[in-house]
Amino acid sequence: MHPEFLKIGTFSIAWYGVMMVAGLVSGLIIAQKLAAQRGLNPKIMADLGFWAMIWGIVGARVVFVLSNPEAFSKTSTFIDYINVRNGGLAVHGALIAGMMVGLYYTFRHKMDFYRYGDLFAPMLGLGIIGGRLGNIMNGSDTPGRVTGWPGGFVWPDWARGYHDSMCNPATAENLVQYCKKVGDQMVMTAPVHFTQLYGVIIGIIIVVASYYWLRSKRPGWTFWQAIMWYSILRAGWEETFRLNPLMFNVYLSEGLDKPGIGLLTTTQVISIPLILVSMVMLYLISKQPEKPHLNEASLEQKASLPAGVA
Repeated sequence: MHPEFLKIGTFSIAWYGVMMVAGLVSGLIIAQKLAAQRGLNPKIMADLGFWAMIWGIVGARVVFVLSNPEAFSKTSTFIDYINVRNGGLAVHGALIAGMMVGLYYTFRHKMDFYRYGDLFAPMLGLGIIGGRLGNIMNGSDTPGRVTGWPGGFVWPDWARGYHDSMCNPATAENLVQYCKKVGDQMVMTAPVHFTQLYGVIIGIIIVVASYYWLRSKRPGWTFWQAIMWYSILRAGWEETFRLNPLMFNVYLSEGLDKPGIGLLTTTQVISIPLILVSMVMLYLISKQPEKPHLNEASLEQKASLPAGVA
């Protein structure tokens, strides 16, 4: 649980970036293989995936900055606003930016948006897994609320990224009231929800579920299933226990003898329309006839030709 993957002099590479890139690249490789299997254009898939990653990170950072103004101060510089080395990316922002890139490619290359978009579901899950593993290494990002429930996680004393952040009064969402001095360092001693691990599990669920969603021959089915279930799991499980400010104080109960729950955060509010739109789109798609994959359609056309015609 150390934020730095590699440090040479003053130059360092953060675990967060390494794990995030590893997850996204793995997902892109899977998407390219699936595209080839289904008769889609591999070059378009590679280009689309690359720019979806780049703009996805930009979109994720923009949405994080807009939805978390408390994370910045009057003295914050432009570098502070664009620095993603220690986390600070909103997955919903990445989804929106990725969709915009997909729409651009749809109009530019006259491609089928959903046939390509469906194949990014595993990439979404793997990106989430990589990002949350990076959060665990950082410690300071996406922490959970203090809880008295069984299973509350006490961060080890040597996880300095976590303790230095939670015991710092300047941190927007801190837990200084639970900090005490151990040796010559401050340590946050209270059990918290291990929300970073919750996020890893959500990513695993999305990856496994994608295997089954991709069996559908209705374009768009996997795309909207991934968005709906990520939004449900993020808003209903992970976000409920995360130490995030509440957009609307519907319910808040945190402490050593309390569950550690907070409703409603900005992410939960944003997730509600996304879930509703996804449900409507899935209903409409379920009414559409199945369409064979492009390679299957080509084989069917050849099989229907008269003997001797190629």
